[in-house]
Amino acid sequence: METHSSSNRIPPIAIVLLVLVACLIGTTVYLYLDLRTAKGEFAMRIQAAEEQIALLEGNVNQTSRAVDSRVGEVRELVADAEKNLSAKAQAVETKVLGRTDTLKKEIEQTRSQQQAALSEVGGELSELREKTDTAVGSLSGRVEGVQTEVEKNREEIERTIKELTTVRGDLGVQSGLIATNAKEVDALRQLGERNYFEFDLGKTKQPQRVGPITLRLRRADLKRNRFTVDLWADDKQIEKKDKTLLEPVQFYLQGSRMPYELVVNELAKDHIKGYLSTPKVAERRAAAGSGSE
Repeated sequence: METHSSSNRIPPIAIVLLVLVACLIGTTVYLYLDLRTAKGEFAMRIQAAEEQIALLEGNVNQTSRAVDSRVGEVRELVADAEKNLSAKAQAVETKVLGRTDTLKKEIEQTRSQQQAALSEVGGELSELREKTDTAVGSLSGRVEGVQTEVEKNREEIERTIKELTTVRGDLGVQSGLIATNAKEVDALRQLGERNYFEFDLGKTKQPQRVGPITLRLRRADLKRNRFTVDLWADDKQIEKKDKTLLEPVQFYLQGSRMPYELVVNELAKDHIKGYLSTPKVAERRAAAGSGSE
């Protein structure tokens, strides 16, 4: 019996082989199933990718159509812009050419006007030159005439001065030349040796200013050719009584070594005319004294 039981036992290697076969079968089945699952997922992924590609192709086609449409619009805009630019350029060119022609005409007109003006100015200059020459000639003649007149006046003044005389004044001082009328007074004034102040004095209560003094006529005797005056000088009143016609009435002012002279050369009833003669040396001395102060 022991021998029979040992013959029915399965060898250990067979068991190992069976186990290995079972493992191999299980692994194969698992791999098959896993491969099948992976294949399904891969197919799904491929389908999704194809759908995404189809969608992208649709988007690309749509975008391409939009781009083509936009490109067409841009081309139309460019064409319109080129047309407008060409039209504007032509208009500007026409305007510039027209303005250029106008400017040329204006320049030619201005040039013609300038030439005419220059011709006119040249004629005026010639006429002005002739008038100037005539005026210069006339002026030269006038200057010569004036010089002749001045020379005559000088000779007449010299002749008038030679006719004048000197007399002794009421203070006993030899006077200067005595003028008997306004013409002779003017001749003495032009000598420049003394100052001369003419007066025309009537009998009034109010005194009259004559040069540096004040005069008042008190009486004029036509029959005797005598007069009496009051004069104020250096804040002092001086009476000159019963003086005669053409008599130098002399008096001194403070700071003057030369006498002041009052000469009456025309006498009427209650009225006298004449002049006051004052030394210039006293004026210069007084001016020098005020400058030194």
